[in-house]
Amino acid sequence: MSGHSKFANIKHKKEKNDAAKGKIFTIIGREIAVAVKEGGADPNNNSKLRDVIAKAKANNMPNDTIERGIKKAAGDASAVNYVSVTYEGYGPNGTAIIVDALTDNKNRTASNVRNAFTKGGGNVGTQGCVSFMFDKKGQIIIDKEECEIEADDLMMLALDAGAEDFTEEEDSFEIITDPEDFSAVREALENEKIVMASAEVTMVPQNYVELTSEEDIKKINKILDLLDEDDDVQAVYHNWDE
Repeated sequence: MSGHSKFANIKHKKEKNDAAKGKIFTIIGREIAVAVKEGGADPNNNSKLRDVIAKAKANNMPNDTIERGIKKAAGDASAVNYVSVTYEGYGPNGTAIIVDALTDNKNRTASNVRNAFTKGGGNVGTQGCVSFMFDKKGQIIIDKEECEIEADDLMMLALDAGAEDFTEEEDSFEIITDPEDFSAVREALENEKIVMASAEVTMVPQNYVELTSEEDIKKINKILDLLDEDDDVQAVYHNWDE
């Protein structure tokens, strides 16, 4: 990301989420429910569940809340069935936006997402209209202040575990993996007690769009804020160079 710290963005998101911890816990709770339904309640035999638990811990979700979520998903046959849906569209000045949602009502979610784009002067496009501008990657961010091992040792550990790229920024390290290798790399770091500020499979833009007009910046923030407020929305990816 040109000249910007990814870790600063994560810290900013986390600080924002501190005021709405319920929102991030709801998101992760749904991901736990889906992971348990797909692969069972034992994290040892369910790599997707292990990844969601790691994400939960990175967001300071209490262990008992995680365990409750797993038990509830495993034991409740009448639990809500969430369907995964993805929307793609454009924000101001051709910015590309991808929205991942888990919903029990596709019509409601589609309407809310379309409304968010419209209010910010954007529009929802067809499937695939912007996703080709992103690469699906595992991304792990480590706060330098929390990291006790040398950069070279961390890099070798990550690359040996299967990472494809390692970069050092002013305040953090970024490790990029193929989605298939993400779990192995994350677990290798976890085994060495390395604290991760963020660890998830994400969509990394190939190029970023700069917005110079105050009006455009206001509009894209409107879209992102409305999407952030929607309980069905799990993740939003965009190529705006904040």
